[in-house]
Amino acid sequence: MGLDAVIDISHMVTVTDFQQVRRSRIHAVIHKATEGGDYPDRSYATRRPQAEAAGLLWGAYHFGTRQSSGVKQAQFFLNQANPNSRTLMALDLEVSPNPRNSMTLEQAEAFVRTIQAATGRLPVVYVHPTWANGDPLPNSNTRLDAPITRSSILARCDLWVADYHDSPEIPLAWAGRGWKFWQYAADESDSKPAYGSKGVVAGVTHCDRNLFNGDTADLYRYWTGRAST
Repeated sequence: MGLDAVIDISHMVTVTDFQQVRRSRIHAVIHKATEGGDYPDRSYATRRPQAEAAGLLWGAYHFGTRQSSGVKQAQFFLNQANPNSRTLMALDLEVSPNPRNSMTLEQAEAFVRTIQAATGRLPVVYVHPTWANGDPLPNSNTRLDAPITRSSILARCDLWVADYHDSPEIPLAWAGRGWKFWQYAADESDSKPAYGSKGVVAGVTHCDRNLFNGDTADLYRYWTGRAST
């Protein structure tokens, strides 16, 4: 259903060798850069040049929370992630470990508008379909404070959907567009290989696995504006 060549990680993942990651048929890494308005991922800056030197495409994501405005969180993310034209940017919009601290729809929209104003680009939005639709999570009354609609600026962003089934459900706001990335497995490791993957990723203790909706040339054009060499 897509190119199985993108992983996402954070400081909670031990990286031993990005060259091994690249040899595992991985082309791109999306790394956590920030959370909320004041928490930087301590591994981001060190790993970025290592990954790029290994020939990997680099992306940065922000885990949204409630305690700071969307504008402040976007400014903090841009300062810490230091994105250039080759850096994919993403907003992680999901329930917080403390559900009352989950980012609101209004904050997410402010985050995206601020990123667009500063860079001229929209970030990718990572979201589970249930959360995006404003429905309660399984076995819980927790939900996004309002559903994402097609009129939201979030619906103009490319979709990075999290759904661990044989095929992903598309949130209603993206029904006419579909997904750009599909996180189909979380925390893959040697002891827990992802179903349907093309081999466990070497060089990291564990990672989330993602399909890209296209082929290798499409991925490089999308990420950098040019084809892979």
